[in-house]
Amino acid sequence: MRIEGSNILVTGASSGIGAELAPLLAQRGATVGIVARREDRLREVLDRCRAHAPGSRMWVADLADLDRAAGVALEAWDAFGHLDALVNNAAIPKRTRVTELTPADVTHLMDVDFHSPVRMSLAVLGRMLARGSGTIVFVSSTGGRIPIPNEAAYNAAKYALCGFAEAMAVDLGGTGVDVKLVLPGPIATEIWDQPGNEPALFDVEKVPAAECAAGIADALAGDGFEHYVPAVFPGGADVKEMVVGKTQDCDAYVRMMADVARSLRGR
Repeated sequence: MRIEGSNILVTGASSGIGAELAPLLAQRGATVGIVARREDRLREVLDRCRAHAPGSRMWVADLADLDRAAGVALEAWDAFGHLDALVNNAAIPKRTRVTELTPADVTHLMDVDFHSPVRMSLAVLGRMLARGSGTIVFVSSTGGRIPIPNEAAYNAAKYALCGFAEAMAVDLGGTGVDVKLVLPGPIATEIWDQPGNEPALFDVEKVPAAECAAGIADALAGDGFEHYVPAVFPGGADVKEMVVGKTQDCDAYVRMMADVARSLRGR
């Protein structure tokens, strides 16, 4: 799609990837709608957007409220006249060993990380189809392709998002509505330091959020469905090769990761 002159709604825009992506899209010529829970921080991002796109707007919403999530998508559409793209970026972590997870933990995470992007996408899909154009972006994670120790609920939501995006892209082929799947790696955001979460078992070098945001913007304007951001992890590991290797011998990969997790836990 052409970013210049477009209307784009970005969720999870008060910090991290979303807070870098929204002003970048505005700088590239888009009018941007931004959504998040924290009004004060969202307003700061809005100011950065309006420096380039004065018509940009914000919506304060907790996307765990699924009816509100769908409502925001439609409100943004009506406010701008239409949406050229919806970027489903909002997500929360839940880093805890599966033995400590509760059903309520899983439900809450699935609502924010999976059900809300699905509800928002379905809310605008009919309108995009009627226009014969539009782009829906799902920001999943490399954790949507490979298992991460202590992140069973997060993995579940991100795997689900990958599956939904793939099938949605298949169903919408030839309609003029595009679907893109973005899989960030370890990005330097607040997701690593949230209350109620254990520290990550792996201490890995992280990519700046601004670099990830640039990758998402490029994916939005470029060709293709699946985009790894970054394509190569700090240290030189090719992400897609790692994912392909896991699928070629899932048993071996799961055994290896289980052994690594046990050694890191000390038992």
